[in-house]
Amino acid sequence: MAECGRVDSNTSHTMDKSITLPPDEIFRNLENAKRFAIDIGGSLTKLAYYSTVQHKVAKVRSFDHTAKAAAGDKLYEISMQEEVTARLHFIKFENAYIETCLDFIKDHLVNTETKVIKATGGGAHKFKELIERKLGLKVDKEDEMTCLIKGCNFVLKNIPHEAFVYAKHADSEFRFQTTNPDIFPYLLVNIGSGVSIVKVESEDKFERIGGSSIGGGTFWGLGALLTKTKRFDELLQLASKGQHASVDMLVKDIYGGSYGYLGLTGDLIASSFGKSATADKDFSKEDMAKSLLHMISNDIGQLACLYAKLHNLSRVYFGGFFIRGHPVTMHTITYSINFFTKGEVQALFLRHEGYLGTIGAFLKGAEEDNPNQYSWGENYAGSSGLMSVSPDMNPMQRARSGTFDMLEMDRLERQLVNLPLLQDPSSYIPDTVDLTEDALAREYWLYCFEEALDGVVKRAVASQPDMPEAALRAEKFRQKYRHKLQTLRQQPFAYGSLTVRSLLDTREHCLNEFNFPDPYSKIKQRENDIALKYYQKAVKSLDELSWEEKQFALVQGVLAGNVFDWGAKATDICIFFFIPLSERPWLVDSYDQWLERLKGPPHKCALFFVDNSGVDIILGVMPFVRELLSRGTEVVLASNSGPALNDVTNGELQILTERIAAMDPVIEAGLREDRLLLVQSGSSSPCLDLSRLDKVLAMVVRERQTDLVIIEGMGRAIHTNYYAMLSCESLKMAVIKNSWLADRLGGKLFSVVFKYEVPAGKPNKDCGAFSPS
Repeated sequence: MAECGRVDSNTSHTMDKSITLPPDEIFRNLENAKRFAIDIGGSLTKLAYYSTVQHKVAKVRSFDHTAKAAAGDKLYEISMQEEVTARLHFIKFENAYIETCLDFIKDHLVNTETKVIKATGGGAHKFKELIERKLGLKVDKEDEMTCLIKGCNFVLKNIPHEAFVYAKHADSEFRFQTTNPDIFPYLLVNIGSGVSIVKVESEDKFERIGGSSIGGGTFWGLGALLTKTKRFDELLQLASKGQHASVDMLVKDIYGGSYGYLGLTGDLIASSFGKSATADKDFSKEDMAKSLLHMISNDIGQLACLYAKLHNLSRVYFGGFFIRGHPVTMHTITYSINFFTKGEVQALFLRHEGYLGTIGAFLKGAEEDNPNQYSWGENYAGSSGLMSVSPDMNPMQRARSGTFDMLEMDRLERQLVNLPLLQDPSSYIPDTVDLTEDALAREYWLYCFEEALDGVVKRAVASQPDMPEAALRAEKFRQKYRHKLQTLRQQPFAYGSLTVRSLLDTREHCLNEFNFPDPYSKIKQRENDIALKYYQKAVKSLDELSWEEKQFALVQGVLAGNVFDWGAKATDICIFFFIPLSERPWLVDSYDQWLERLKGPPHKCALFFVDNSGVDIILGVMPFVRELLSRGTEVVLASNSGPALNDVTNGELQILTERIAAMDPVIEAGLREDRLLLVQSGSSSPCLDLSRLDKVLAMVVRERQTDLVIIEGMGRAIHTNYYAMLSCESLKMAVIKNSWLADRLGGKLFSVVFKYEVPAGKPNKDCGAFSPS
């Protein structure tokens, strides 16, 4: 959150012009802004703009190896190139800042092609003249409800942990939901001054099916009359401290206890403000505010439940200025929904609820570019994240006055979809441990990432020895990522469910922010060069074994190769042939079932999600792939689209596979006959989310009738997908290289996980075996 000075809200909109807004922290990349939209509410302004971002990417290019290679020749060269990508910026601030912000935009806006600014919200008319005068742009007003729905659809489709359930008394107050791949239909209950209830059936089909005049304006108006408090947030703060039972008449006040015959508990409200008619005393502002909040929330909750049941809808999202992330409001609505539906419907809230209108207005203005044809991802490096406004948590962050909130979305190169082989995409959860709910694990991993920060900084600087300013950029990276870790320690729910994957991804985003696209590039290059020299020796050794010995050695090879992680020294590569894996039975050991399966007919097609460069991919994975090809199984190798740690990228894998094919007729034939395919996964993470994969990969999986999925590595098979259920056979292989995690799973450092699974209850027709437990 960034701060700037402001004047009292009762004064005019002119501001202290001596205060400079930091462009790097708020209006980022404004010089490349091309399109604007604005949503002005009663107290908050939300601004959106599109920009093109220039950043460095690491590219690999194969050397010509037609001539006899010298001993020191490198396999490929690495070059840093400039690349331009699209980014959406969303900024939220109080209306009191609007004039200063418009002045700042005008002073820094370089692009003069923009002629129109899309606007929505009740304040769009009020500030129309000011916007046109300051920016020289024509204000084009869009329908508020249409913008709201478009924005809601956008965040639900593109941000995995967008929706959450609020649980006031749980260890984690925010419980994020897995977004169903098909987001429609749903009910949106927008609580502004009044209430609008909208049924959304598709991208462009929605209908206002009901509403009420009793909404946020009612709470504000009656609250002001009862308490003499004029500010909305102050009313909510009063309510958070009140005891509604002092004002409300409860069931036990009438019947002396519960009304068991009708199933009514004694603490249930029988009459809102019921005691005020008979009690001869004054009521506190806090108690009256709490009673009023309950009355209105219960009314809205019951109305929402009735419409949800009438239209057979189970997903009900709540938004509008009445919500605004306030725990008291979310708790009362949640309680009301749970009571009236007996838990059948959950009250769902949105992490970026405040941005829906401006996102929709922006999308209306960008329809010619068809932004919905792309997938977008939240840029953690430039986003503020969800901040708690609980009266008991973080009073500095709770102070809304003087703060700006930011959300950034990057356009991804590839459209992302579900893996078609997920057994139930709607219930798939990528991450094994939710650190938001596991305080002990959260503290451990935050400590780990903080301790590792110095090493990451050194690695980043070392990856760019010819760039003198690299040290300064690396220091800025250190500061930003440390700040993110500190935020996550206080607000673990800031970017959705906190996981090892999100911590790794946030670090990658911050590295990219300061132009360190691939700190491990030279390490990977060195390890690949050396590992290739041992490939033929490894294959020859395997071919000399009996069939059963060979199958076990192939598995050992993948596991041993995977030990070389996090940039292991390439000079130690010879140790690969002597790595002592833990004795069987392993921590998770389905090897016997796997061996039995191999005695049956071959799989039609195997999808293999690969992990590390060097020893892992060349001496572990490739011999395993070679054996699958020899059995008559087609193989699809899925590798990262972009760099992450020392994971092999698709560009690197293309070069490595071509070089191996020149030495190995089995691999060469696989490529030539189109039985071995190399496809991008669509990911740039050390972990793996099977609900966000390259659309091309999903298409290949379907076309090839894939019946085996192999996932290797700690990030992809342990931190994520350990419990993933697939509709075909799967094999998850990893060596646990973290002693704390090994202990958590009941093992020791370097414990082996070899998890072969057949869909539950489905017999394996090829070998007559059922899924191992």
